[in-house]
Amino acid sequence: MPAVRNVLVVGAGAAGAATAILLAEQGVSVELIDIKPDVSALGSGITLQGNALRELRALGVWDRVSALGYEFNQLGIRLPDPNATVVAEISEIRTGGDDLPATMGMYRPDLARILVDRAVEAGAKVRFGTTYTELAQDADGVDVTFADGSSGRYDLVVGADGVRSWTRRQLGIDLETRSTGMGIWRVFAPRPAAVTRTDLVYGGPAFIAGYCPTGEDTLYAYLVEAAQDRSTLSPEESLQVMRGLAEGYHGPWDEIRESLTDPERIHYTWFETHVLDAPWNRGRVVLIGDAVHVCPPTIAQGAAQALEDAAVLSELLLAADRLDQDLWTAFTDRRLPRAREVVAASVQVGQWLLDGEQGDVPGLLAGISSMLRDPA
Repeated sequence: MPAVRNVLVVGAGAAGAATAILLAEQGVSVELIDIKPDVSALGSGITLQGNALRELRALGVWDRVSALGYEFNQLGIRLPDPNATVVAEISEIRTGGDDLPATMGMYRPDLARILVDRAVEAGAKVRFGTTYTELAQDADGVDVTFADGSSGRYDLVVGADGVRSWTRRQLGIDLETRSTGMGIWRVFAPRPAAVTRTDLVYGGPAFIAGYCPTGEDTLYAYLVEAAQDRSTLSPEESLQVMRGLAEGYHGPWDEIRESLTDPERIHYTWFETHVLDAPWNRGRVVLIGDAVHVCPPTIAQGAAQALEDAAVLSELLLAADRLDQDLWTAFTDRRLPRAREVVAASVQVGQWLLDGEQGDVPGLLAGISSMLRDPA
């Protein structure tokens, strides 16, 4: 018998939905809740590296992901000159194995819907627009009081509720989430025919100008600048700022820029980071995903690391016959060093740009990719 029979998972993002799938399909009673009103409210585009695709295949959703996403195996580097000169074409390491593409771009809400639908198919009970107000645990379980006044008792609560995790705060864990000094403009837009991979431009009006194809007709494009308070801008002003920055880039950017007409598609956020030291649990409540490690998107590993958390946690829970500190130690022994290294590399790439240094980005990425070829 697995270490848990019924589990509450808080947060229906990649980490939470994947945990719900893996436990529910093995007969564990799982409730998956999220404070958001619906899964469709999530984000714009996402880049998935091979190690993320490996976990998605294990979750039984590879066919659906492959049908909606855009696969590619190469990264291009361009100059910020009038010709958008290509100076390097890099074959990426297939971190998920040779039978999977190196990278896939897709529309983030599509991925979110696929994972939640799969959780329901696996037998999880999913509720949106729901949160809890109190956790009270003892040696045998966790009593949870929900915002609607209902309650339940669970063998385990999994806090997969993001960067500003309510569960982490409920546990009294003080974790500093800091800005790395960069901000990113993102837009979901039509894909020019010339865009068949991610191309990055370093320099020009922004630190990084890039794009990632997300489907036959779509991409998401992004511009990375020094972090600024953009909160006072109206949607129309935000659109003009992004169009203005994009004026410094050419090649496919000329078509992308002309398609930037809808202010509601423009989003701006800061790069943030944190890593929680072990342990990631307090008794029968455990934190995973962005609640414990956040990396800037400079090496596109956020979702991958969340999915790996879910895979390792579920594997250990299903193999053990009780919850004890040996299980939690095994969990963080497998996940913390790997996540810490990924976060450090993600931050380092941005710091080199902020400092104006010529860091060895290809060497750093090659080392991380080699590590990620081995399953978590």
